[in-house]
Amino acid sequence: MNALVVAAALSLSAVTLPASADNAAPVSSVAAVGTIAGSAPDAPFVPALDAIAATLRDRFHVAYAEARTIAHAVQAESERYGLAPALLLAIIAVESSFDRHAVSGAGARGLMQVLPASHRDLVSHVKDLSDPATNVRIGAAIFRGYLDDEDGDVEAALVRYNGGTKRYAQRVVLRVQQFDAQLRRTAGNPSGEPRAADNP
Repeated sequence: MNALVVAAALSLSAVTLPASADNAAPVSSVAAVGTIAGSAPDAPFVPALDAIAATLRDRFHVAYAEARTIAHAVQAESERYGLAPALLLAIIAVESSFDRHAVSGAGARGLMQVLPASHRDLVSHVKDLSDPATNVRIGAAIFRGYLDDEDGDVEAALVRYNGGTKRYAQRVVLRVQQFDAQLRRTAGNPSGEPRAADNP
């Protein structure tokens, strides 16, 4: 795939979101998502692993080692599939709140709530969907496939991913905005070392 395309380059113009808990203004698109390739003049901020891990610790109380494991998986698959880290993090936050052992009533599993019954071709040889690297790889592949099928319509791809409604897509888009802002703040002082609370 030549262009690493993600949400802002695509059609979310019809999505209007409420203000966030952080008093962010309503948005109609997610400029934070942009393109990852770096060739575009408005290429988005791409966070370092430490910034992602620190954000997960601070906002979601994910333990230090787990935060770095998830951050590594997100970085790897965002690059592989041309999806901004903030977008993958937003999907994970809404789907599982970063609980790798999350299981839905329908049987969806792991960080990105992969549903084995719907994606047998991708999970047939997978032993453990709770593994972050495996789960994020499969979840990103599923979303990338939906995005391509929908000709780059992120809202439609998100609705298909969740099997839900436009409200789900709006929640994810709002999370993208929040993650981008938080990651930019954290990048100034990512603190790659464990906090005292992580080492009792």
